[in-house]
Amino acid sequence: MDGMPSTETLIPALDLTWVRSQFPSFAQTVNGHPAVFFDGPGGTQVPQRVVDAIRDYLSRDNANSGGNYPTSRRTDSVIAGARAAMADFFHCEADEVVFGQNMTALTFAFSHAFGRELNPGDEIVVTRLDHDANVSPWLTMAEDRGVTVRWAEIHDEDCTLDMNDLASKINAKTKLVAVGYASNAVGTINPVKEIVRLAHAVGALAYIDAVHYTPHGLIDVADLDSDFLVCSTYKFFGPHIGVLFGKREHLQRLRPYKVRPLTDTVPFRWEWGTLNHECIAGITACVEYIADIGRGLHSSGDTKSPGAPSLAGFAEGGDFAQATAMPCRRAIELAYEAIHEHERALLERAISGLRRIPGLKIYGITDPARFDERCGTLALRIEGHPPLELATKLGERGFFTWDGNYYAINLTEHLGVEKSGGFLRIGLVHYNTVEEVDRFLVALREITGT
Repeated sequence: MDGMPSTETLIPALDLTWVRSQFPSFAQTVNGHPAVFFDGPGGTQVPQRVVDAIRDYLSRDNANSGGNYPTSRRTDSVIAGARAAMADFFHCEADEVVFGQNMTALTFAFSHAFGRELNPGDEIVVTRLDHDANVSPWLTMAEDRGVTVRWAEIHDEDCTLDMNDLASKINAKTKLVAVGYASNAVGTINPVKEIVRLAHAVGALAYIDAVHYTPHGLIDVADLDSDFLVCSTYKFFGPHIGVLFGKREHLQRLRPYKVRPLTDTVPFRWEWGTLNHECIAGITACVEYIADIGRGLHSSGDTKSPGAPSLAGFAEGGDFAQATAMPCRRAIELAYEAIHEHERALLERAISGLRRIPGLKIYGITDPARFDERCGTLALRIEGHPPLELATKLGERGFFTWDGNYYAINLTEHLGVEKSGGFLRIGLVHYNTVEEVDRFLVALREITGT
């Protein structure tokens, strides 16, 4: 309608100059080529503030927790701060945040604790689309407990979940549905809120693997009503740590495997042994980085201080103090709005160029009208060029990509590509640029001679 603002005016663009200035690794070159990090699905790069937070903890606060002396008290404060930051990130309460070694270890631990409540004849549901970290932990628990596993299948043509099949596998015997928020192999974003609703309709719990989704989209466990949601901070610009959200009622009711001296208080009863304190310090910094993107979105372009986004234009009248005081959760929400728009533009550019390369097949959604159902993770194969060959030659030109199955082995086996090298995977995140996408397309054409 006339007079209505466009999407572009509603969602400010990312300040890519500021964003890219935050990441020290971008200064690297390979054989004279600037490094292009398209390997985000395997782990994103980290801003300098994350490096600094880890270094500062080790140089000043390093101690075990629970002691009655300054460094131990500061360690307790660091952990509490990171727990509060992740509560903002998840949109939950701080005592519903559990830290662990990684998503895989957390899921193995929770699956076996959950299995204590199950009996032969009970059922769980997993999917062909998932990373194996949200499959094998449930399969091994099911084998131990005599539980039946139901597999939700996919639509091969676009690598999306068959929701009718999934719904048919959920019944009165179902105790848990384990599903990914987004596919780490082909980028499909699943209708997680609907899946949670289907699980709850029969009294089952929902366990959501959000590892791949977190750099691309906003997490809101309150809106999803998910029972558990797990992620790894190294996939969204932080250190190598796993983090789990669990509804307080479940964290209190389920019985963890743990040592006797460990408290029964939530969430600590789920955290085994000494945590990785230095990396936990980095979690707060990584969440603050994302929040600062949101705080700086309405920038007038004037830098207030080195290494920080300009916030002068954020509040009406250029109220810098009000902008910097923006609540972390609101800033995170604004950041992801802009991240989504930027990544959408990169995705459109990449897929448009890739579809012009002869013999190339993209696995997953390619219709621009459906790009809200996927993120900027592309799995492809090119006839006559194995994924390993492509990844190696691209790496020599400074493009960091992955080849193989990325632990989504049930998917690569199902699609018949596991024995021939899996896929070449290109992962686009918000710090990537249109210019990098264009150079990648030129390089891929040169390598394949097309």
